[in-house]
Amino acid sequence: MKIQRFEDARQFYQQVKDYLLQQEAMHNLQLGICNRLINDPDYYLSQSYFATVVNESKVIGVIMRTLPFPLIVSLMPTTDIMPLIVADVHNYYQSLPGVNGPIVESQAFAQAWCTFTGNKYNSKIATRVYQLEQVKTQIPTQGELRLATTAERELLKIWYEAFCYEALGKIDVPAETWLERQLSRNNIYFWYNKVPVSMACRTRSTPNGIAISMVYTPPEYRRQGYSSNCVAALSQELLNQGYKYCFLFADIDNYTSNHIYQEIGYQPVGEWQEYSLS
Repeated sequence: MKIQRFEDARQFYQQVKDYLLQQEAMHNLQLGICNRLINDPDYYLSQSYFATVVNESKVIGVIMRTLPFPLIVSLMPTTDIMPLIVADVHNYYQSLPGVNGPIVESQAFAQAWCTFTGNKYNSKIATRVYQLEQVKTQIPTQGELRLATTAERELLKIWYEAFCYEALGKIDVPAETWLERQLSRNNIYFWYNKVPVSMACRTRSTPNGIAISMVYTPPEYRRQGYSSNCVAALSQELLNQGYKYCFLFADIDNYTSNHIYQEIGYQPVGEWQEYSLS
């Protein structure tokens, strides 16, 4: 077995596409990032890391990172290869803020990294991966789905920062940078009932699907069905555009979100775990 690194995102994608598509929902983040890098090379900061684990010319693992985010590992047939991966990643970065990926693989990397470096790792965020093929239901709540506009920039900034602190405990991407990217691409949607009451965003696309993220409803508008309708309506809009699937990640500990998504028609396909490496 050996590690093969890539400098070019397009070449990397051609090598890993078939492997990642074997579990498209579980790898929707990696596939979506590859698509972004190919179509918008300046979307992420420099020093991206792209690598595969190859056994007899066959890809058996995918590792990647775009700054400032944690390393991402794919599903792999065995975790015995983690020391090999850790040595190569450490040679490239020397230090890492964290690792994210399917539970078994992310924990195996975290353990191997800390064995190699002498550092410690801590569990950070556990998420469940969902996939939807058909919207099942929509709660009869007043309002409608519509695109957010630049006129709502200040409100979006407040909601974006509130979401980041509530869901992630930090802001990885400055609000102005995030707003510029999302508004210019018409990615942000509101559930609108006289005023904006809930938000959801279309985000990374894969060969057959697209992900939804940044689902946020301010506390004063919760428990009225606004989030459910916003996600359901956006999911249906994306299916109508020709996507076969919609994907999303939900915090495993957030019972309300998990319940809402399953009522809409999202089916759980697996779980991810992020670890901090400090």
